[in-house]
Amino acid sequence: MSDFKRHNFKKLKIWQMAMDLSRITLDLTDTFPAYEKYGLKSQMDRCSISIPSNIAEGSSRTNKSFSHFLDISLGSSFELQTQLLLAAHRKYLADENCEIFENKIEEFQKATMVFQNTLNQ
Repeated sequence: MSDFKRHNFKKLKIWQMAMDLSRITLDLTDTFPAYEKYGLKSQMDRCSISIPSNIAEGSSRTNKSFSHFLDISLGSSFELQTQLLLAAHRKYLADENCEIFENKIEEFQKATMVFQNTLNQ
């Protein structure tokens, strides 16, 4: 159990970035048309909440297990990115806002992969 180290998830930069993505998503999807309540809005809300939640859940595990939870978190971030592009296609947000949000998602993805590499060393 030499690779076991609990991480304080609230202090992790990637968790903070993920929380920011979730807050932005929840605020954004509140502006979607009512008929998207059980469609794209629900899908985006759930996967954005999954991103920081998996980081938090994995933070108390071994590094190998934590890395697996980070994979799930990353997968949810790519899912969110895809849904964001679909929301932009439907004109639920302006192109420039989509680009800003997409950049935040990509920054999270890069930071998470860098962090994940430190766990696997």
